[in-house]
Amino acid sequence: MEVRQGHDHSLLLLAVGLTCLGVVMVFSSSSIMAVREHADSLYFLKRQGLYALIGFSLMAGLMHFNYLYLRKLAVPILFFCLFLLVLVLIPGIGAKIGGAKRWIRFAGFSLQPAEFAKLGLIIFMAHSLARKQDKMKSFKLGFLPYMVVLSVLLLLMLLQPDLGSALTLGVVAMAMMFVAGTRPIYIAGLGILALPFLYFLVMNVDYRRRRILAFLNPWEDPSNTGFQIIQSWIAFGSGGAMGNGLGESKQKLFYLPEAHTDFIFSVVGEELGFAGVIVIAAMFLLLVLRGFKAATHAPDNFGSYLAFGMTLLIGIEAFVNMAVVMGLVPTKGLALPFLSYGGSSLMATLMAVGIILNVSSKTPGELR
Repeated sequence: MEVRQGHDHSLLLLAVGLTCLGVVMVFSSSSIMAVREHADSLYFLKRQGLYALIGFSLMAGLMHFNYLYLRKLAVPILFFCLFLLVLVLIPGIGAKIGGAKRWIRFAGFSLQPAEFAKLGLIIFMAHSLARKQDKMKSFKLGFLPYMVVLSVLLLLMLLQPDLGSALTLGVVAMAMMFVAGTRPIYIAGLGILALPFLYFLVMNVDYRRRRILAFLNPWEDPSNTGFQIIQSWIAFGSGGAMGNGLGESKQKLFYLPEAHTDFIFSVVGEELGFAGVIVIAAMFLLLVLRGFKAATHAPDNFGSYLAFGMTLLIGIEAFVNMAVVMGLVPTKGLALPFLSYGGSSLMATLMAVGIILNVSSKTPGELR
């Protein structure tokens, strides 16, 4: 079979389209806040535009950087990510925002190591799973070593604390191990053992417990714990079928917390309506399907696991964010890929897409 040296143009267009739409929605949802906090309505737009340009550059580089070379860099990348996760916890280096220490600040910008650690673990696991393909049924050789590595990363994330990233990464890692041939009983057993620990992490931390209670009955405390989700529902409801028009959101006027970050999809619902929500959801679905196709038809196991992990990461984060703002799952601080304001999230997402596109370029032509 002749290998076609061409990237998946549909996947590329979806990523570029979602990113450009995200820049527009960040401006629409943040201009009022930008005037109040920075006396510049373009403050967040300029920064997100810069992040997008850097992200596109990284994506383009990774598209043409043969993904097989990542196998040689898998271990150094993982250790560098671990180093950054430790660095963010050191006083004077890590920046504390909203009670969490998740960022490293420099030159007026901030870096969130957890976003890149997700990619680092996926690259390492893809390399290791491909190398241990015949040992994945073994508990000692094919399950336990990954649990040690995963536990270290999750512990560092929980110390920030960043439960959302930890849970997302845990799910992606388990899914990668499952498709690689790990016995389901091992994964199910781990899930059962993790339940009491997860219960402790949620119910013994006041703000997490309040989020659960607000999810179960937001109207019990509509001005406090239930405020976010109620305002989000109002945004979606007032948008109707076709929306109120770009820039016409009322909920972004300090009613909807984090309108340009975690709850940007609510502003989409208010300004672009049900139609806009469906279009964006469909774009994410198509992107995930194209990513899984690249994984399915990759010429080697490493490329297959790599594309699968990167695609699943984007898909889970998108699904959870959209489910949160619609009140389908408890509030969790996960950004909406491509759309939410934030340099680390956008750059990491575009890097993931670049890797998937690289794998897709090696797909046999007749399968494209």
